[in-house]
Amino acid sequence: MAAAFVLLFLVFFVSVHDAQKPNIVLLFADDLGYGDLGVYGHPTSSSPNLDKMAKEGLLFTQFYSASPVCSPSRAALITGRYQTRSGIWPSVFGAASTGGLPHNETTVAEILKKEGYATAIVGKWHLGVGANNTYLPTNHGFDYYMGIPYSHDMCPCLICFYPDQPCFDKCRTDDTPCPLFENTKIVKQPADFTTLTATYTNAATGFINQNAEAKKPFFLYMPYQHTHHPQFASKAFRNSSIRGTFGDSLSEMDSSIGEIFQAIKSAGVENNTFVFFTADNGPSLTRQVRGGNQGLLKCGKGTTYEGGMREPAIAWMPGKIKPGRTNELGATVDVFVTITKLAGGQVPTDRPIDGVDMSPILFEGGQSNRNFYYYYPMSPNPSTGVFATRLKQYKAHFYTKGGLAGPPYYDEDCWGKTPEKKHDPPLLFDIMQDPSEKYPLSGEKYAAILETIVKMTEKFNSEMIWGNSEIHGSNSSAMPCCRPSCSPFPSCCTCGTKNTGSPFGFSPAFELLV
Repeated sequence: MAAAFVLLFLVFFVSVHDAQKPNIVLLFADDLGYGDLGVYGHPTSSSPNLDKMAKEGLLFTQFYSASPVCSPSRAALITGRYQTRSGIWPSVFGAASTGGLPHNETTVAEILKKEGYATAIVGKWHLGVGANNTYLPTNHGFDYYMGIPYSHDMCPCLICFYPDQPCFDKCRTDDTPCPLFENTKIVKQPADFTTLTATYTNAATGFINQNAEAKKPFFLYMPYQHTHHPQFASKAFRNSSIRGTFGDSLSEMDSSIGEIFQAIKSAGVENNTFVFFTADNGPSLTRQVRGGNQGLLKCGKGTTYEGGMREPAIAWMPGKIKPGRTNELGATVDVFVTITKLAGGQVPTDRPIDGVDMSPILFEGGQSNRNFYYYYPMSPNPSTGVFATRLKQYKAHFYTKGGLAGPPYYDEDCWGKTPEKKHDPPLLFDIMQDPSEKYPLSGEKYAAILETIVKMTEKFNSEMIWGNSEIHGSNSSAMPCCRPSCSPFPSCCTCGTKNTGSPFGFSPAFELLV
C-alpha cells in the first residue's frame, strides 16, 4: 500500500512539474529580409498577425542569423553552435546530399525531450536526409516530423498557385519531385504547394491541441518553406496582396502564424507559452521583387553585409515579456541556450557553445549577455575564417564577397560575380549610426577599437576547431523517393495520397499509395 502511494505521488508530482514548464513554439521563416514585414517598415506587406505579435511582444532590431544561407543557419539555431563546429559548411545540403547534421551534435529537441517535452518539427528541415533516412529529425530528438526536408526549389516545380499556374522561378528538373515526409515515410510526392501550408498548419495545431489537452509541455519548431522562391500560395491568397507574388506568400505564412496563435489561445495555454519568430537569412535579391527586401541594410542573402544576416525577430509570452522593442544584440545561436534554460534543461558543457542566454533582454528588460558577434560567409573555410566581427556598435569587415544578386541590382558589392576581397586594414563601420554600411571609419580615433576587434578575431579563429564538412558529396541514389528502385528514375518517384486520419486528429493525413 505504501509503495502504491509513493508511486501515485511521484506520478502526480511529475505531471504537475511538467505542467509548470512553459510550452515553446519556434517560428522560422525562409529567406525573409529585415525589411519585409509591415512592423519593420514595409509599406505594402500584409502581415497583421506578426504585427500583432510584435505589438504584444518584444521586437529586436539587432538580431543575427549564423549564416547568410539555409543549412548552416538552421544547424546553429538548434545546436547553439557556429556551423563550422558541426561541419555544416560550405554552402547547403541538396536533394542528393549524402551527409547531414552529425548525430554527436546535441539539439535543443534532444534536451527538451529529456525534460519531459513532446517535440515536433513541421516544415523545412534542410539538415540532411541520408541513407535510410538517418539524418531526419526523428533521429535528432523530434518525436514527430512533417515536411519537405530541403528547399522546395531543389525539385521540379509543378504548380505554385491556383488555378493551375506554373511557378515563376526555375527549379531543378533533374531531381526527384518534392517529397512530403511524415516522420520517416514519404506520404506525398510531389508535394502540393497549393495545399502545403494548410497541411503544415493542421499538423502544428493538432500537435498543440493534443499536448495541451494532455497537459504535457511541448516544443514546436515550425520552419516554414515561405518565403523562399519559388513563392507559392493557396487559392485564397493568390493575388491577395498589393505586393504581388512575394506578398501573397508572406500573407499565407502570416495567416498560418495567426492560426498557431489561435490554437495556443483556444487550448488555454496562452500564459504559459513562449513564442519566438525569426528567419534563416536575408532576402534572395537575385529574384528581384519576388525575392524579398532587406530594408535599409546593405546587400542580402549570401553576403556578410547586414542585409544578409540581420533578421527580424519577435519574442512573445504574455505576462512574462513586456511589450516593446530592444536594440540589444541577439543571435540564432542564443535561441538554443535561452530555450534550454527556460525549460529547466542543462546547457551542454562537453563542447563549446556559442550562444548566450537572452533572458535578461526578454524577461528583465535588461542588457544582453552578448556584445560581440562573428559573421561567417556562405561558404566558409579555415584559411580565411571569420569574414566580419561586430563589437558593440562597431563592425569590421576582414573579407567581403558578393552574394546571390546580379544586374539590374544597383550595388555590385552584392553581385555573385564580385570576388572575395581581403581588407587590410579591415573596413570599419558604426552600424548603430550607419546600418547601411555606407561610410567607413578611419583615423586615430578608431585605431584602438580596430586593434581590439582584430585581436579578438585572431584569437577566435585560432581556437576554432572545424568539424569535418558534412556537405561533402552527393549521389543521385540518395535523393528521397517513395518508390525505391523504380524506373525511369527520378521521374518515377510519384505517390498519391488518401485521407487516413492522423496521430493528432487533424485532416488531411496521408498514406502512401504506390
